[in-house]
Amino acid sequence: MNRLTTSWGDFPLTRFPADPRDPLRAWDAADEYLLAHLAESGTDLSGSVAVVGDRWGALVTALAAAGAGELTQISDSYLGRRATGDNLDRSGAAPGAVRLLTTQDPPPERVDVLLVRVPKSLALLEDQLHRLAPAVHEGTVVVGTGMVKEIHTSTLKLFERILGPTRTSLAVKKARLIHTTPAAVEGGRPANPWPLRYALPADAPAGLAGRTVVNQAGVFCADRLDIGTRFLLQHLPTGVGRSRVVDLGCGNGVVGLAVALAEPEAELLFTDESYQAVASAEENFRTLVGDTRTAEFAVGDGLADLAPGSVDLVLNNPPFHSHHATTDRTARRMFAEARRALRPGGELWVVGNRHLGHHVSLRRIFGNSELVAGDPKFVVLRAVKR
Repeated sequence: MNRLTTSWGDFPLTRFPADPRDPLRAWDAADEYLLAHLAESGTDLSGSVAVVGDRWGALVTALAAAGAGELTQISDSYLGRRATGDNLDRSGAAPGAVRLLTTQDPPPERVDVLLVRVPKSLALLEDQLHRLAPAVHEGTVVVGTGMVKEIHTSTLKLFERILGPTRTSLAVKKARLIHTTPAAVEGGRPANPWPLRYALPADAPAGLAGRTVVNQAGVFCADRLDIGTRFLLQHLPTGVGRSRVVDLGCGNGVVGLAVALAEPEAELLFTDESYQAVASAEENFRTLVGDTRTAEFAVGDGLADLAPGSVDLVLNNPPFHSHHATTDRTARRMFAEARRALRPGGELWVVGNRHLGHHVSLRRIFGNSELVAGDPKFVVLRAVKR
């Protein structure tokens, strides 16, 4: 466990789920830079402080110790929220010291200090700035932070277009701050373009071709069907009958929707760690399948909350990034959870880039891996719980 050193104390922080073998820390130089700036500048934290995109709770854990007033964290990540709760408890923060909101919750009505950890998704940043803009007033202190590689001209333009004049700091340890002065935007504040709707391609499976789907901001491939998912849709299992089917890491739910439309008796569970993703999947299911069919929608840690041996089929397009870090740790956890949740004879179907070598992990976890389909870029793999 690593310790974050700040002007308000040292804090032992972990990601969630905590794993002593995980080499990735729960904070980086951007978090350190922002906290140091707040302390050195003597920023008044006694009012309403909103922290957006705090990845693992490093910012609010330190600010709670600093005695920040009405402190709110806004996050799209279930795993990040769980890490925040654990880190706050570990630091000795008082119960209720931080109000934990999701990106789907109404934001605070007034914000005196707005702190933004720049997310990987520019769309999510745009959506959150739009949602918070009405709470920002002339005296609000607005400071963003991110690694230099995360802050682009387009990032700064968003702050300026939605909130007001924006400038950046010098870089420290490859991190940078964004300073925005809230002001009336010339010509009026633009409308929030999110959520976004787009039509699925003509070669999508029967029932999906040409249908319109919705994506909340921050969901992977928000404006089109990503090519990995498209490849999986072309090779989905058929004849699943009354099976309980899980769309694991569902995104906007297109994979599970294809099964629901093709298999009228299947029981569907859509799950993702992103609140934006599950909201998208639920809206798409209601729109394309209708209210006469039921399904489960869960924001959570993969399949960790499912009873062992409770599902028949798991469909998965696993991520290979954690924010900007490349890692297969999430995929391996998904595979292991799928094996635990599957009944004997149950199957996991995975699509992934060929070079990722998911077949190796599947053989270690399941003892088997079969190639269902492949092209020069992607493979669809099948593993069976023996």
